[in-house]
Amino acid sequence: MAARRTLLLCVNDARSDVLSNVSNFVALRRSPTHSTSRLNCSRPQEARWFSCSRARWAAELEQGSSKSQPEIDRSRSKVFHDADEAVADLKSGSVIFSAGFGLCGTAETIITALHKRGDSLTGLTAVSNNAGASGAGGLSPLTRSGQVTRCILSYLGNNKTLEQKYLSGNIAIELCPQGSLAERIRAGGAGIPAFYTPTGVSTFIQTGGIPTRLGPVDPVTKKSAVLESGTPRETRIFNGKTYVMETALTGDVAILRAWKVDEAGNCQFRYTTKAFGTIMAKAARLTIVEAENIVPVGSIDPNDVHLPGIYVDRVVPATVEKKLELKKLRPTESGFESDSSTASNSTTSSAKSEALIRRDRIARRAAKELKHGMYVNLGVGMPTLAPSFLPNDVKVWIQSENGILGMGPYPTEDEVDPDIVNAGKETVTLVPGASTFDSAESFGMIRGGHVDVSILGALQVSAAGDLANYMIPGKVFKGMGGAMDLVSNPNQTKIVVTTDHVDKYGKSKIVEKCSLPLTGANVVSTIITDLCVFEVDRVNGGLTLTELAPGVTVEDIRAKTDASFVVAENIGKMDD
Repeated sequence: MAARRTLLLCVNDARSDVLSNVSNFVALRRSPTHSTSRLNCSRPQEARWFSCSRARWAAELEQGSSKSQPEIDRSRSKVFHDADEAVADLKSGSVIFSAGFGLCGTAETIITALHKRGDSLTGLTAVSNNAGASGAGGLSPLTRSGQVTRCILSYLGNNKTLEQKYLSGNIAIELCPQGSLAERIRAGGAGIPAFYTPTGVSTFIQTGGIPTRLGPVDPVTKKSAVLESGTPRETRIFNGKTYVMETALTGDVAILRAWKVDEAGNCQFRYTTKAFGTIMAKAARLTIVEAENIVPVGSIDPNDVHLPGIYVDRVVPATVEKKLELKKLRPTESGFESDSSTASNSTTSSAKSEALIRRDRIARRAAKELKHGMYVNLGVGMPTLAPSFLPNDVKVWIQSENGILGMGPYPTEDEVDPDIVNAGKETVTLVPGASTFDSAESFGMIRGGHVDVSILGALQVSAAGDLANYMIPGKVFKGMGGAMDLVSNPNQTKIVVTTDHVDKYGKSKIVEKCSLPLTGANVVSTIITDLCVFEVDRVNGGLTLTELAPGVTVEDIRAKTDASFVVAENIGKMDD
């Protein structure tokens, strides 16, 4: 009879010098006579280390970390005089969880205090959804100063400075899908060492194909050397579907901003500021909260406590003004921006550029995918234009992955609230009946298939429904954000792609096989371009041309499409 096998999943705190192995695995084979209640670490010859473990990780596990940590004194008041006092004993080499989404909910006061520490606080690893904007705000001061040498992020966005720093090999960045990042943090705080997720299957996340640190560019190949590879994920099949295993994340310090905090540490957040705040506080050894309002114990109704004081160790007053990343105002009566309405403010609609005409055509057709009462998620950019073309009697619930269900139009000047932003970090409003929640809750809705339709942009889409939309190796390194999560359950959530038919060089974006890194494999059901509409057979593979734009022929589509396709018997016409 085969000996019983016990798989013990071991997760330790993330260390900057071993971050590619945040959580490694020990498989120990035991005989039936051995107890399985305890792991005997005294027999290293029986241990098997999975993923990219290193000798120093094993040594640290056996000997314990020698790095001293800030003291957590339960006997003293949690309220500190200022952020400088609260961060004075933080150590170099720490793993810092920085809450916020874009610049919404970031701990600007605490980040300023960390920056002031200068050379006395270096070698930091930052775990955050993104690492600040190109200018001031968020973690940007710490990445520019070199105090942060390593990041775990889901999205760089338009932070060109950080992007170039990575591409030139001056900082290590581990990209992680936004929903997986949130769940890894949530798991770390809940004492769960690992979990399986459909997000990232058949992508570079599964294979470890995204380099964590680059080196010099080879003068012959013109490609950067890879100094540190990504970490491949273990896979397992459940009910006929493949999943990847993600390991939990824990940190040394979490920094977050809350609207109201009492002297016991109970926190209340406003709207989308809670995206990563609550889960990061639970996964860190030490949590520091900057409060816009510090109130006496009992001032917050128990029903209104979003983060219990047990997770909060230090409270400081917020003295740095919150920053607004993208102030977007309502351009039309509907409130949802359309490029045509923006252009009409300065010129007549007849003078619109060809690009605006194409975008409006795509958005108008995309709106037809949205039916009354649906729950929908709209990706950044072109997909957000679709609601402006909905009939008045069609109402949908728009979900934004940073924690909104019931997102409304852009605000007027007097409605702007920096605590209410969408996934593109733009100011928005909430409709009656809306709710806000943290990122773990948001991506539970998404992975669980509770969203009816998700509309995303693309760099490439294949004939099999493969999607690539987040990076061009060696040139563009934006990050996948929540896109991999949004396409992780295509049997429950219909995936619609909106894109120009060709890129700026005239090259087809509808291809037989994607050459760029995949966001998801076999996930897209409908492709809407400025020239036509394709339906994707996700079961057998293949495209069917179903609609043409005015003035466009089947021959035009064949000439501009890399992928093969069949033509529907009755081709419809896209509205212009």
